[in-house]
Parts: sequence; structure tokens; C-alpha cells
Amino acid sequence: MNADWTPLREALSAVRRDGIALPIWWRDDDAVSATPALDRLSNLSTDLNLPVHLAIIPAHLDETLINFIATAPLIPVVHGWAHTDHSAGIGKKNEFLTPRTDASDETAEAMKRMRARFGAALVPMFVPPWNRISPQVVQALPSQGYTALSTFGPRTSPEAAPGLVQINTHIDPIWWKGTRDLVDPAQLIAQACQHLEARCLGNDDRREPFGLLTHHLVHTEAIWTFTAAFLLELLDGGATPWTMESTT
Repeated sequence: MNADWTPLREALSAVRRDGIALPIWWRDDDAVSATPALDRLSNLSTDLNLPVHLAIIPAHLDETLINFIATAPLIPVVHGWAHTDHSAGIGKKNEFLTPRTDASDETAEAMKRMRARFGAALVPMFVPPWNRISPQVVQALPSQGYTALSTFGPRTSPEAAPGLVQINTHIDPIWWKGTRDLVDPAQLIAQACQHLEARCLGNDDRREPFGLLTHHLVHTEAIWTFTAAFLLELLDGGATPWTMESTT
């Protein structure tokens, strides 16, 4: 993978020059069990000293993952219920956007199951599959014990609902609609620079942690390489690691 990191380094320099704090965080989706890819994710997290918020699918969680997380730099969060698409081919894929009466029952059951498996280690963040969720389901989350919601793109408000902080991700290196390999690194670097510039200009919320979204189970070598290099550039450029515990 060849990448010119100069634009990102210049953007990070501008952030430092303006005295803007840059907390960064890392979310990885779709975990259900311990795998060689998860082991690689954990090792990279250790090398970077940047914990991973691991979005786990509660309905398919198995014991190997519970045991693995006990000794890994991985922070368990809730990733929907079963990662089932309820769009019925109408509109974009989603598990909690299409109206249905049992949606909030599933988010409640997801919290119950994850609490039972992870106890106090669980961070009560809800990550809807495909980053899509209806306002009605969002409103029910705080009463079920959730304190955070995470989707994709700059947040428009610090809270998605009263008592429910919004902490989104901003960069996804996978070309989902194409090869499912790495997006052109120049494009990803440009996207990151645009986010940083928007923070400097005050167009995006400067207080929101800047998030990278990954999916360890489908990473190619190019995606692994970019992920490591991108996070290292951010950290070397003055960004500071953020975890959900810092808000509780």
C-alpha cells in the first residue's frame, strides 16, 4: 500500500496550531467468537496502545469470545441483536430502522444478554447494524440501560436522546460497494482531512471523538496495513486515545 500522508500531517498540524484537542477512538463491528483475525486485531490494539470498542452481535455470541475478551484490550459494546436485515428489499439494509413492534424488545434483550456475559466490563453503547436506527428505538434505549449510541458520520448533537450520548465513527477503510478491499488511501486521507478542517472551522463538533470503523473479519492485508498506519499517523500527530469509560 502506497500512501502520501503529507495532507493528513498538515491537517493535524493545523489542529495543534489552533489548540484543538483531538480525541480518537476505534470501533470494530460484527464480533461473535474468537478467531485468528480477532487475535490480530487485539495485537494491533496493544501495539498502538489504543483499545478497540468491539461491537458484538448478542444473539450469536459464543463462549470463546467471552474468554478472549477477559485478557484482551477489547471493550465489549452491543451490536444490535442478531444483525438481521428487516428491510425486505425496500430501501437500505437495516435491523432497527424498518418499523416493527418487537424492535425495542430486541434491544432490551441484547442488553440483558450482554450484561449477563460481560458484567461490569460491558460498556452500554448501542451500535445498530448498518449504522441505521429509527428515532422510536433510540428513545427507548436509555430506559434499557444504554448510555451511548454510535453510528457513522459527524454527530449533529451531543445526545441522541436525553441521557444517551452520541459517539460516531467517521472513517471506514472498506470499499463496501466495490471490491470490499481498501478504499483508495488518497480518498481516505482526504476524508480525514475534511473532517479535521471542519473541526477547525467549527462546522463539526470538536468535542466528539474522531472515530475509525473497522470490521476485522473481512480485512485484507491492505486494510490491515492502512488501519495500522492511519492510527499511528493520528497518534504521532497529537491525537489522544479515547474510550467510552471516560464519559462515565
